[in-house]
Amino acid sequence: MFSTGSSNSHSEGKAKAKAAVMLALAVTAVLASTIPTAQASPDRGTSQCGGRGVDDGALIRYQSDVVIKAPLSTIWKLQTDVERWPSWQPPVVTAERLDPGRLKAGSRFRWTTPAPATPTTPATTLAITSTVQELRRHHCVLWSGPAIGEGLRIDEGVHLWTFRKVKGGVHVHTEETWTGAQVEADVPTATAALGAGLEAWLHDLKTTAEAHADRAGRP
Repeated sequence: MFSTGSSNSHSEGKAKAKAAVMLALAVTAVLASTIPTAQASPDRGTSQCGGRGVDDGALIRYQSDVVIKAPLSTIWKLQTDVERWPSWQPPVVTAERLDPGRLKAGSRFRWTTPAPATPTTPATTLAITSTVQELRRHHCVLWSGPAIGEGLRIDEGVHLWTFRKVKGGVHVHTEETWTGAQVEADVPTATAALGAGLEAWLHDLKTTAEAHADRAGRP
């Protein structure tokens, strides 16, 4: 069984606030680094799903990898059960499917997440409407769509995830690109924000999947 999280609204509110603070701190840490953020993703557009990948022409991009010590089925379930994202990802405030059935190419979903203030944009909550472009069960998923908040707009984010069994677990790769005049006006800051978000997502996915695997393995 997958956890659905606490029903206590006060505790949930504190968790969301903490998540927003953690994300803001992560952005600050990336911006303060002496290593340019772009070096975190030197290979541009090398991964694909069904022959499609992120936007090769985008100025804002980030990619990262992690090995998760959990069954692929557990990781895939967490990642594709969109409506339950808020139960294990504190930065995801709400998530809803816009169509029924198993997630597949053409599926749409809407989710919200806080965006901390930057030197050029205010703190806001982004509403993201994503459409699945490609999906290969237990292998990869690619979705894209706009993210819109008060004072902040990303015209299109394209997000790719791939999953590959390796010795000791599953290698998870993610990369994302953003386009839009507002975020492209300050590429380093936008890239830092994107990177902080993806690193937090990978951390939460790894922590949650491994906790499920640990509980399943107990006598």
